[in-house]
Amino acid sequence: MKLEKEDFRWAASHGLISSEQVEPLWNGLKSRTAESSLSLANVAYYLGAMIVIGAMGWLMNTAWEEFGGDGIFFLSVVYALLFVITGRNLWHREKLRVPGGLLFTMAVCMTPLAIYGLERHLGIWPQGDPGVYRDFHPWIKGSWLLMETGTILAGLLALRYISFAFLSAPIAFSLWYMSMDLTPLLFGRTDFIYEEQLWVSLLFGLLMLAASYLIDHRTLEDFASWGYLFGTLAFWGGMSLMESQSEFRKFLYCLINVGLILISVFLERRVFLVFGALGVNGYLGYLAYRVFEDSVWFPFALSFLGIFIIYMGVQYQRNRERIEAFLLDLFPARLHQMRPLNRVPMQ
Repeated sequence: MKLEKEDFRWAASHGLISSEQVEPLWNGLKSRTAESSLSLANVAYYLGAMIVIGAMGWLMNTAWEEFGGDGIFFLSVVYALLFVITGRNLWHREKLRVPGGLLFTMAVCMTPLAIYGLERHLGIWPQGDPGVYRDFHPWIKGSWLLMETGTILAGLLALRYISFAFLSAPIAFSLWYMSMDLTPLLFGRTDFIYEEQLWVSLLFGLLMLAASYLIDHRTLEDFASWGYLFGTLAFWGGMSLMESQSEFRKFLYCLINVGLILISVFLERRVFLVFGALGVNGYLGYLAYRVFEDSVWFPFALSFLGIFIIYMGVQYQRNRERIEAFLLDLFPARLHQMRPLNRVPMQ
């Protein structure tokens, strides 16, 4: 729903608010919207932050290893302190919440690098030397666990002082990585079976989703969105990559994805709709292949399936409110009471 200044004047004329409240309410709402809108300034803020995070994360080269563990630790701590000092100034003095919050987020993202440098200097690893820092992102190893734990704690500490939703991103991201790196530690070996990793990812994803549900709409900022995203990635990814020759398990996989679509309506979270639709589409594509295997009609069957999915998407867009209302009516009244729809801060 889009609000105009005239709407506030209408509310004042009907006695819903006083005429003196029109201007401050409108100016406050406009300021809040400007902070969260996709303006050129906000795009620049986030783009700059992602470049810095990328440079100090997945794009870091092996040349940094020449600084040694103590040098890496010192440099990352200096970076983090500079980010915190500048972010604190922007947040509190300049009242620039977005760039200030992003600088705090960048400081949190320095945590795994600082812990890596300290571990490299002291030679202390949970499960042997994992190699260079650049391997943190592509390789699953139990020795990364302290880096992920430290990042989560640093993110929670930052959230204690500033309420900025994007701070939950490095926390959720680290939890997602932790869901994979826990596997070799839980099973006590580095040569873990791929299936074991998938089960740990699936169960850890469920825990992340449950935690996100518990905080959903209980804070003024939306801290649950990133938990939902990475929790769904861990759960859905682990489930989807499991191999099975059982037709029943494949059908059960389809039903679970249908359930994700229903959950997206129930919680009003589109991330479940996206992954659920991908899963259902994958199952339908599998059925089309089974029916038309080695047949000249297979490309036609897939084309028809794709067009049908687009058609259903158009119909959903046209009748979204009616469809979602119908689906919500299928849920028992007791479940409706569990929907986190109203933002109520935790007591």
